[in-house]
Amino acid sequence: MEQRHLGRTGLRVSRIGLGTLTWGHSDELGENDAADLLKVFWQAGGTLVDTADVYGDGEAEYLLGRLVERLVPRRDLVIATKAGSVPDPFRRFDGSRGHLLSALDASLARLGTDHVDLWQVHAFDPDTPLEETLQALDIAVSSGRARYAGISNFSGWQLAKAATWQLAAPGTRTRLASTQMEYSLLQRGVEREVLPAALDLGVGLLPSSPLGRGVLTGKYRNATPADSRGASEQFAPFVEPYLDDAASRVVDAVAIAADGLAVTPLQVALAWVRDRPGVAAPIVGARNAQQLTAALSVETLSLPDEICRALDDVSAPVHRYPDQDWSTL
Repeated sequence: MEQRHLGRTGLRVSRIGLGTLTWGHSDELGENDAADLLKVFWQAGGTLVDTADVYGDGEAEYLLGRLVERLVPRRDLVIATKAGSVPDPFRRFDGSRGHLLSALDASLARLGTDHVDLWQVHAFDPDTPLEETLQALDIAVSSGRARYAGISNFSGWQLAKAATWQLAAPGTRTRLASTQMEYSLLQRGVEREVLPAALDLGVGLLPSSPLGRGVLTGKYRNATPADSRGASEQFAPFVEPYLDDAASRVVDAVAIAADGLAVTPLQVALAWVRDRPGVAAPIVGARNAQQLTAALSVETLSLPDEICRALDDVSAPVHRYPDQDWSTL
């Protein structure tokens, strides 16, 4: 699998990443399935494995830690995790230095490693000074517990402020390598402000849910499959926003393109987002090795320009004042 630099750093990652959001959920993905996924991913040349301290209440990290070395050499993986989300009904995110560094230590213990390759702040915390949050990243990198640092779910102005703050003291503060945001043909909101800021500041984009939470595979076109996440009590609310008429038009266009290219809708949707400007590696979640193999088969596919333009047109986000480049409207 082709490797790409993550933002304007020396870190190279596979251009498709493996997500672990559902790892450790008793009704979703257990150890045997996770082992199959990790082995298939590694054998295909994949390196970037993305997790978080709250996935499965920590079970995803624990499960990944048990599999590394037993199945895959630690040196062959770029392990990325996140901290900052908290199970508190009154405070969804805690970006305080104390919480973040304690969370990192707990993640390292679950993962069974002395460092992560990429450590990300899971979301912006409006109740903590941003410089305090970012100092936790500097401490993590300078102490060797993290090799690189990134953010996740920051808006355009938040990303720009954070990245600029870090660049203001080179050699003292660690450059932001990445931002992880939802991005697909069904969710192009990052193109308004986040992506232009990331491109300007040298921050690589790691798209989450690049298949529109599974909807872009086309499996929901006629009905909701009984074994799909859309049919599960836990994940149905996650899928439901992308089952409206506007999404259906995009899914139909993807299916038409797939038929014309003699490939699958999954391959078309994933190739589109993988090759967008500023994208380093879409993060793909799969329920089994068969699904992951289907996603990894996109490696040999590059979409023709006319297909890309058609998909761009049918899924184009609405830009109005004062969105980025509003002066042309």
